[in-house]
Amino acid sequence: MQFLHELKKMVVGQEGEAGGQSSLLDNLLEMLNDQKSGGITGLIQKFNEKGLGDHMSSWIGTGENLPISADQIKDALGNDKIKELASKLNLGEHDTSKSLADLLPQLIDRLTPDGSVPHPDMLSQGIDRLKKTSPGG
Repeated sequence: MQFLHELKKMVVGQEGEAGGQSSLLDNLLEMLNDQKSGGITGLIQKFNEKGLGDHMSSWIGTGENLPISADQIKDALGNDKIKELASKLNLGEHDTSKSLADLLPQLIDRLTPDGSVPHPDMLSQGIDRLKKTSPGG
């Protein structure tokens, strides 16, 4: 799961809001690893149900990633999830949605380097390893 570590370095290494982006990444990784909500497969299903399956497919595939707007992210994840994340991150809902729109395509792209979704156990192990190597984790 070297790609998770590389993603963490890429996000944390960014100028500006590195701490906030790192926290957002941690929350996204938890969401993708949460089997109660379906994990990454559940997220894919939500995007498909909201008519955003082409976006998700482009992030999983090996080609160009389709951009997504803050409003589309809010529609796919739902108001409650955006409010929950905004509260955890101490950000406004729009800023949270915008940050998710910037980060989620990169994250999904990195989690699926060969164009396929990793098995939940493999994803879970990689996320656990990533958290152990992160500052404060």
